[in-house]
Amino acid sequence: MCYAENRKGAKPLETVSYTVSPQEDGATVRHILKAKLHFSSHAISRLTRAENGILVNGQHTRTTFVLHTGDVVTAEAGDHRPPKVLPTPGDWPLPIVWEDGYLLVVNKPAGMTAHASNFLPDTPTVAGALAWSRGTDFIFHSVNRLDKGTTGLMVVAKSGYVHDLLRRSLHTDRFRREYRAVCLGCPEPEIGTIDAPIGRDETSTVARMVRPDGLPAVSHYEVLSKRGGLSLVKLLPETGRTHQLRVHMASIGHPLAGDWLYGTEDPALIPRPALHSYALTLTHPVTGEVLRLTAPLPEDMAQLVPEP
Repeated sequence: MCYAENRKGAKPLETVSYTVSPQEDGATVRHILKAKLHFSSHAISRLTRAENGILVNGQHTRTTFVLHTGDVVTAEAGDHRPPKVLPTPGDWPLPIVWEDGYLLVVNKPAGMTAHASNFLPDTPTVAGALAWSRGTDFIFHSVNRLDKGTTGLMVVAKSGYVHDLLRRSLHTDRFRREYRAVCLGCPEPEIGTIDAPIGRDETSTVARMVRPDGLPAVSHYEVLSKRGGLSLVKLLPETGRTHQLRVHMASIGHPLAGDWLYGTEDPALIPRPALHSYALTLTHPVTGEVLRLTAPLPEDMAQLVPEP
């Protein structure tokens, strides 16, 4: 597989190519696009409508074209529509933890959503802050979205193609996340696993709940330190259900401090759910490099229960 040259500060990935091997002689273009270049069916459909979306040996072709050994299939990997993100003016505290031409990782502060929401129309967004600082042409695709109150590491892809690759790796060994949370009380035992399906709470438009007909959800926890009736816990989600960690901790009787939805709102203690995306181990979808990144515990959580 071959990618167009791309480094930090460069334009997002524009093309991706693949040379047909002897074992693949007789395969169709569609097969190579799906099996080797990992394009989704929806993405392939978009490519067929682009002037130079799919090329074989530099010539425009159809997805049904039969390939032979040595043929080079090239496909556009960039976005096919202009960004629709409105910039959010301001000097936003949005540190970039890691970046190259394909993706970036930000340390998201509390009070920002990933992108605009009908539920929170006036809330500043990561997408808007990046559009303000980098220009409205900046391509934004959030990979692991964090709730408004959650802080920490969030991955942003710079093209739809890289976004698709990253989304497929979520909740595998190629994309592992570790969280820190402050919860009320101390779970017993202090190391454990919560295996409880999660579904919608039919009494709310936003809340989720543990319910037997919900989707499978598994979270691992470990108490790291304790102080004043609170515990700092490490959380490792195996799945990615909406509000999973908040719901799971509340389900065992230890909701997160400040969690107005699943526990008790307490602005004097902390004005948000005490949850932080602390560490990320990511296999880069293009270069294969293994990234191991961390974001220190934010001050409001460290004041409640410091790290050991």
